[in-house]
Amino acid sequence: MNNYKELKIWQKSVDLAVKVYELTQDFPKEEIYGLTSQIRRSGVSIPSNIAEGSGRNSSKEFNHFLGISHGSSYELDTQLTIASRIGFLKEEHFQTLQSEIDEIQKMNHGLKKSLKLP
Repeated sequence: MNNYKELKIWQKSVDLAVKVYELTQDFPKEEIYGLTSQIRRSGVSIPSNIAEGSGRNSSKEFNHFLGISHGSSYELDTQLTIASRIGFLKEEHFQTLQSEIDEIQKMNHGLKKSLKLP
């Protein structure tokens, strides 16, 4: 349907996923299968679902996967909030990630609207 690599939302969400991996490297080692893993999976899920939806056969399916991606962005936001509150994430990094998530959420909403589904 679309070349997902040309989508700004996909590019920005890949950048976000990379930042998430970099910033979680310093999380406590005992969290590798806990919060660290959850945060990384949520971060990767955002661009992955955009790519998968883009490869589907209809706007309706693309819209569905954009919805999953959007949900993953809220999941990531929640997990980063928890990581920040328990001291795993510096405030400056948290604020940067929050801004990027907000931007991606707005882009997702706009892309969904542009699909003009009934």
